[in-house]
Amino acid sequence: MFFKKPAHRVFDYPARFYKPEEDEKEKRKKKLGFKRQIKLQRRKKNPFVWMVLLLLVIYIYLKLSGSV
Repeated sequence: MFFKKPAHRVFDYPARFYKPEEDEKEKRKKKLGFKRQIKLQRRKKNPFVWMVLLLLVIYIYLKLSGSV
C-alpha cells in the first residue's frame, strides 16, 4: 500500500532458430495475400450508425420532454 509498485518488464525475446522465410505457414500467407487489417477496421466509423443513434437520442429526449 505504501510502497512503490515495481514496473512491468518488457519481454524482448529474439527467436534464435526461427526463420520466417522457411516457415510453411508464412509462405502460404504471403502466397494467398493475407494481411492484418484489424487497425483499419477499428478506424472506420460508419456515419449511418451515428445518424441513427443521434435520431434515437433526439426522439427519446422529445418523448420524455412531452413534445411528441
